[in-house]
Amino acid sequence: MTRIPQVDSGMVEAVAAMVRDAAAEHLLPCFSGRGFAATHKACGGLVTDVDHAMQEAIARSLAEAYPEVGFLGEEMEPAEHRRALEGAETGLWCLDPLDGTSNFAVGIPIFGVSVALLVGGVPVLGLVLDPVRDELFTAVRGGGAFLNGEPITVREARPLQRSVGCIDFKRLPRGVARELAAAQPFHSQRNFGSSVLEWCWLACGRVDFYLHGGQNLWDFSAGSLIAAEAGADVATMDGEPLFAGDILRRSILAVADRSLRADLAPYLCPDPDPGQR
Repeated sequence: MTRIPQVDSGMVEAVAAMVRDAAAEHLLPCFSGRGFAATHKACGGLVTDVDHAMQEAIARSLAEAYPEVGFLGEEMEPAEHRRALEGAETGLWCLDPLDGTSNFAVGIPIFGVSVALLVGGVPVLGLVLDPVRDELFTAVRGGGAFLNGEPITVREARPLQRSVGCIDFKRLPRGVARELAAAQPFHSQRNFGSSVLEWCWLACGRVDFYLHGGQNLWDFSAGSLIAAEAGADVATMDGEPLFAGDILRRSILAVADRSLRADLAPYLCPDPDPGQR
């Protein structure tokens, strides 16, 4: 039987080098002015040839270093996503090659690259690179979370009315969005347009909670592990685990302190939109 590779600091360093190299070759030069082509996917999301180039480069590097581990990237076709999940006995790399494509395409410097290693359907390694600020967030399950090698933790507990949250109103159920917009029970809210970075900004104490109506596996695999290892309480909006061995989208409510989940509960609908959990 093929063995799952050892997950340790050496693997983190190796994967980080792959991601940094790909970003230096394909991502940053285009953001600095080199042209790129952009189209829209069937789902309506924007995709550029940089997304594809990043995915191909990182997938190739991972396959060379860890040929026994499967691969799932955002820019694969849905049928390929399902096949990748079904064939992940020895682990599965889950990649978002460029999260925040819309920001990237118009020159807003908020986007990131996310890689997670899933074993048994849950992440055991998570890595997110912010190439603009040169911030590398990492975590190995049970080993804490780090920013550029230094330990990070979520903010200390504070009441909801003093908290700052990342909220993606566009993807929330309409009733939840209306209730939150009307009540505004928090101190302030932000939406930065890059899920993978928002997870990490929760992890390092820049915000107190993160609320999102529906993310894909590649959006939350690495970031949720980093946030959890930094001390966040991570689940769906209705308190269910994020990982269930499938490709369905998940609602997100991740909080620096469990009390915020209870404080936000009255504003959340009990039933998420179809296609989410």
